[in-house]
Amino acid sequence: MDLDERIERRQRRDDGPRLLRDLESLSPVAHVEDPSDRGPVFERLLDHLDPVFDGNLPPNAYLHGPFGCGKSAVVTALFSRLGRLPTETRSVIHTSTRAAEPTSPGFVYVDMRTATSEFAFYRNVLNALVEEPIPRHGISTDEVRARLHRRLGTSRTGVVVAVDHVTGPGSVDTDELVDLFAGLPSNVSWLGIGRAPPAETQLVEYTASTIAVDRYRRQPLVDVLMQRSSLGLAPQALEHTLARRIAEWADGNAHDALAVLFIAATHADAANRTRLTEHDVTEATTEMPSPSISLGRVLALPPNERLVLRRLAELRPEERVSVGRTTEAITADPAVDLSPGTVKRFLYELAEDGVVERVRVEGSDGRGRPPSRIEFPFPPTVFRRLYDLRQ
Repeated sequence: MDLDERIERRQRRDDGPRLLRDLESLSPVAHVEDPSDRGPVFERLLDHLDPVFDGNLPPNAYLHGPFGCGKSAVVTALFSRLGRLPTETRSVIHTSTRAAEPTSPGFVYVDMRTATSEFAFYRNVLNALVEEPIPRHGISTDEVRARLHRRLGTSRTGVVVAVDHVTGPGSVDTDELVDLFAGLPSNVSWLGIGRAPPAETQLVEYTASTIAVDRYRRQPLVDVLMQRSSLGLAPQALEHTLARRIAEWADGNAHDALAVLFIAATHADAANRTRLTEHDVTEATTEMPSPSISLGRVLALPPNERLVLRRLAELRPEERVSVGRTTEAITADPAVDLSPGTVKRFLYELAEDGVVERVRVEGSDGRGRPPSRIEFPFPPTVFRRLYDLRQ
């Protein structure tokens, strides 16, 4: 934690002790500048990107690993740092053995969960390369692509684009991704990031190398939890014994471990405690579905679908016993300005995409379509709080 953060924490103090200092710091979809225990991954990525320090582009690559192993955290941290290197006419960091002063490519990170169209993809890339923001409306895809060609056409070094979430549920398929990059100039290379092992994706046919990321080991995951606790909670709010228990439960998945910490802290704060207890952690692990899906995927949904999920996450179990009953409960909320037909369609589409689950209700009489209870493959407490923080 730097000095500015320490001063800011003290400025936020009130007259009494508080458990929650910065809830966003506990978020499983937030990333820190220096992810814990990812040094070897950083080194492998830097080995791959080493040509940029001579002003050249690296070949395409694919970085892969299981859910919650910190792939996005590593790449966003590294690309953020590399993006600060001087570009074009100014020299980059280089060793004393290099007499020349090469220039550095640009670095762009694109989350394919939010760049769900050709326009959004090209706009995100261009937006990262120019100072003036590119509008979301009133400009065509062809114009954005033409501007990209003009921008990169004047670059001697090009750009490296990290494309995250390119394999797995709801991701872009290989052909679509290849077509997107075919629409860019030749001085672009890309780093694909996904969950699927190389043998299970055609993406590697277009890459020169693959980089594996393993699950967190237990002690480093404890360190992640303690680091986030120091940023988001009161001092000594999380004991090492509880952090070890969460890390053991999460089995190397940092996303789920942080979700448990988030829920436990929320429970403890609601009870006006300044320290987490065993009961808070037990309640949190009970709420977590197994398996879970990424909250980043849920929060990347279009606004109306997120609104429906936000109201859904407030409903009591008896209000979710069928799609029809759930639709009635959601549309009864005056904040939901959507028709029952639209809400019902969203629920079915979200179920098809795996964002919610339809569980057949036992004991139905067998006439017509059996009723389906709506359940969550993500922790609703975390979603509710993160949704509200972003409004």
